[in-house]
Amino acid sequence: MSMRVRHSLRIATWALRHFASVVTTIAVAALPAGAGAQRAPLLEWPSGKARARFEITIPAAARSGPTTGRVFVILARTNDREPRLQIGRVGAPMFGRDFSAVAPGRPIVVDGTDLGTPVADMADLPAGDYWVQAVVNVYSEFRRADGHTVWMHDDQWEGQAWNRSPGNLYSVPRQVRIDPRVASTTRLIVSEAVPPVVVPADNEYVQRFKFQSPLLTKFWGRPIYLGATVLLPKGYATSTIRYPVNHVQGHFSLVAPYGFDRDSTFRAWWLAEDTPRLIAATFQHPTPYFDDSYAVNSVNVGPYGDAFMQELIPELEKRYRVIAEPWARWLSGGSTGGWEALALQVWHPDFFGGTWAYCPDPVTFTDVEGMHLYRDDNAFYKQVTEWHRTPTINSREINGEVRQTAQQRAWMELVNGTKGRSGGQLDIWSAVFGPLGPDGYFKAVFDPKTGVIDRSVAMYWKEHFDILEYLKRTWPANGPKLVDKLHIYMGDADNFFLDRATRELEAWMKTTANPHDEGYFVWGDQRGHCYAGPGGNVARLMDMAEYGLRHKPEGTTTPWWPKH
Repeated sequence: MSMRVRHSLRIATWALRHFASVVTTIAVAALPAGAGAQRAPLLEWPSGKARARFEITIPAAARSGPTTGRVFVILARTNDREPRLQIGRVGAPMFGRDFSAVAPGRPIVVDGTDLGTPVADMADLPAGDYWVQAVVNVYSEFRRADGHTVWMHDDQWEGQAWNRSPGNLYSVPRQVRIDPRVASTTRLIVSEAVPPVVVPADNEYVQRFKFQSPLLTKFWGRPIYLGATVLLPKGYATSTIRYPVNHVQGHFSLVAPYGFDRDSTFRAWWLAEDTPRLIAATFQHPTPYFDDSYAVNSVNVGPYGDAFMQELIPELEKRYRVIAEPWARWLSGGSTGGWEALALQVWHPDFFGGTWAYCPDPVTFTDVEGMHLYRDDNAFYKQVTEWHRTPTINSREINGEVRQTAQQRAWMELVNGTKGRSGGQLDIWSAVFGPLGPDGYFKAVFDPKTGVIDRSVAMYWKEHFDILEYLKRTWPANGPKLVDKLHIYMGDADNFFLDRATRELEAWMKTTANPHDEGYFVWGDQRGHCYAGPGGNVARLMDMAEYGLRHKPEGTTTPWWPKH
């Protein structure tokens, strides 16, 4: 076992022991019912007892003017990878602080009052030798069309990953002896800048395009870009025929669809003589909040739904010989992409011909990674009885062991960024699904510090973006347009409990009438996130192609289908 793995396990073990001790303390206290939403969260906020502090400076050679953003101090046991590349759910400990208009050379302080993850309180760090690195996530001013001015990270085509975003600053890692109980000041200079993203060159099969979105640029007041990575079929360059297209949804990535450049088995199938000739396109639509927009219009994120339908897909259909008809437009995607693939089909039933959604994000908000937003008072725990409450579990391993609690997940994102600027999953859900806050950032569905749920915000989510509730309201009009189009794949042990909301959707679809359509649900026994059904990508693409044959208009020729 490597030192890095041993260190990660030590940190994870510490976090779980600390969490367990706090839960035990709470469980033995006899507290009246109804007070749960007002009580302290299960984990404790930083005590301020740590005496170690860090001073980070931005040299004039790195940025000549004042900088606004968030600074991070990361402490790792090893330097086989830079500490900034060791962060994660149970990765290297880090602590963060916002700063505004700081001039070059003026120190920014991170100390024991700042929240950390996965160790929340700097005072709880074990004394020892650490490789220490500081990173500055640079924020830009967005003067939005709605009249609000916000400071956010302007994505540099990396997908909202501050630890590797071009232009962000970092210090050279150095080894330091840290004892949080002993007064000390560690000075770090963020003299290095992350270089620009290198976009892979086009070739015969894989091509990319990127363009500035007029709709989104107008909303955000700064240039916002959309793009796609396109996988072309064998013989595309020498043919004149048009092809069905698979719109692949998912997190930001510039790699070829379905790992064509990396997966030799898939590549062999794609280029085989008896493979249906299709076009597959993955879309890039990062936002100032996240690496992906969820492809819907939102008061916080902007008109990404309109941009998707009016700019991005038309650009794809202008550049490539696709069959621009509903029966030949097939959606697919997993997780975030699974929600998008399902939502796009549901909200645009006449435009797309079918969806294959794998492990979609919550299709109803009765279970959002363990949180029942319509019933729970607090996102961090369940008030089981008057005398007993248990932590809400955010994620699990296949065998049921806890990976992370809801509070640990929420505080991890809060360390990564305040005001929803973490680039994390909980924040983008609030940004996309929630209402606008008075300060121009989103109004959160729960307080990230205490976990108290805002029921009015939860109801906004329900009214605007709960897919199951939308289907219930619109089934008389849209049901006939969705018959035989919804294909959903889910592991019954999904690591983020996404199976539970999907079960509710499946149960409701069994009750549909006029028309009755139960959808097509495939469950993977003891399969986690993200199950895509038996046979994986190759089988699903064959499903799409055969589905297209069954649903094409009568008399339509199919030169894209292999000749036998």
